[in-house]
Amino acid sequence: MKPNQLEERLIQFSIAIIMLCKNTGQSFASEHLAKQLIRSATSSALNYGEARGGESTRDFLHKMKISLKELRESYINLKILKGASLISDQDSLEKLLKENDELISIFVASIKTASYKVKV
Repeated sequence: MKPNQLEERLIQFSIAIIMLCKNTGQSFASEHLAKQLIRSATSSALNYGEARGGESTRDFLHKMKISLKELRESYINLKILKGASLISDQDSLEKLLKENDELISIFVASIKTASYKVKV
C-alpha cells in the first residue's frame, strides 16, 4: 500500500469513528469512551502524517509505533463499546473493528520492515 493510500485510509477511519461517536448515548461511560476513542483514532492518523515527514528511519519508526499504539487503544475501546452495548449501529461498529484490525496489521508489518532496515 502506498503511503498516500494508507494516510487516506487512516483519515477515513478517523472520520468514521467521529460519525459513530455522534450516535453514542448520553451516559457517563458512553461519553467518556467516545471522547477517548476520537482522540486515539485521530491521533493514529495525525502521527502517521508526522511519521511520513520523519527526519530519520528511527524517527519514522518512533512515530509509527505511536500510531500503532493508538490503533490498538482504539480497537480495545471499540470492543468495550460493543461489549457494553453502548453503540446501537452494530453494522458500522463491526466494519470499524475490521478496518481497525487491518490497519493494525499494516502497521505491524511496516514497523517490522523498517526495524529490519535499521538493524542492517
